[in-house]
Amino acid sequence: MASTTNIKCGTPLYAHLQGTPNQKNRLTAAVTVARGVRWQKGTHIQVKRNGVVRCGIGLGDFIGGDLVKPDLGRWLSDVEEHKALAIYSPHEGGYEGRYLNRLIYKGYYFLDLSARGLGDPETTLTKIHPVCPAHLGKQPIARWYFPPEVDYRLEALPPDAKGLVVWIIEAKVLSKAELQFLALLPSLRPKVRVIAECGNWRKFMWKPLKEIAGLTESED
Repeated sequence: MASTTNIKCGTPLYAHLQGTPNQKNRLTAAVTVARGVRWQKGTHIQVKRNGVVRCGIGLGDFIGGDLVKPDLGRWLSDVEEHKALAIYSPHEGGYEGRYLNRLIYKGYYFLDLSARGLGDPETTLTKIHPVCPAHLGKQPIARWYFPPEVDYRLEALPPDAKGLVVWIIEAKVLSKAELQFLALLPSLRPKVRVIAECGNWRKFMWKPLKEIAGLTESED
């Protein structure tokens, strides 16, 4: 009987392709839902009554199914053209990291912010703004002043940086007026690009933020 390799259920298959050459050359796996995974022979997807599913290993098992994207070129061109985008990613997450990495390769630096607790975007990003730390009912209420988040980081960018990407997560809680300011921010700061996560969709998609904020008519 050929030796088998037990793999813990829920572990990606490509994480275990590091054994003997025979194990690396096998192109299929049998997935046992309750007991784990064992390498076996087979070339097609088959579901049997005993709860064993035979599935072929494809290119996506080695490099990630979302790594090869034909729209990455259009993503980069739209970021340069519109300068402010509203993105919609799948609920399971992870897909937006591929598009973020492409901007990093192009020389952009990032400012990650959450829309919850952001306050007034115009004041927080472009003006000196006060912050009141929690006093826990014992210390006196204090007020600290912080520099503009965008201007502070623009001054700290290295000379070879292409620009600063302000990535806003949970932007769906922002009002239309706040989204309109984010859409106009690249015109106030030419080296700034804005990416706002405005919701979820079945696949990764994006639209110009000006359309979402109502500054222009949607093409749809």
